[in-house]
Amino acid sequence: MAYASDKTAETVQITTVARKKSWADLDLSLVPHGITKDIMPLKDDRAIKNAVRNLILTNFYERPFQHNKGANLRGLLFEPADYVTKIELKDGIKEVLAFHEPRIGLIDVKVQDQAETNSYKIIVHFMIKEIKADETVSVTLKRLR
Repeated sequence: MAYASDKTAETVQITTVARKKSWADLDLSLVPHGITKDIMPLKDDRAIKNAVRNLILTNFYERPFQHNKGANLRGLLFEPADYVTKIELKDGIKEVLAFHEPRIGLIDVKVQDQAETNSYKIIVHFMIKEIKADETVSVTLKRLR
């Protein structure tokens, strides 16, 4: 025997709320918090900027089991300060960020030769993909001798 039901199916509307992912990274300056004396992690966009800076400043064979992770820029500091060296610096930065930092979209890399101080100023302009925020990281590469 089949019984007919007087109830009708109700439609339920489900809404989804997109949440921004939270990123955290260790601040390598290891500055303790003033009150708790704990080392405070960097969060969200500051964590991504720190990761970009660390990737740029890392040389090959510095990270165990990841020998090709890094931009290897220190080796180029003792090359002649010419157009070819600037292109190699830019290419190294673009390559390491393209392969190892999927959270960003690279916009521009500027390399400025500062011959009076034997250094290069590198400005990396990128967009954080998830929040669509433009950010800039500035690094100065300087020879010690």
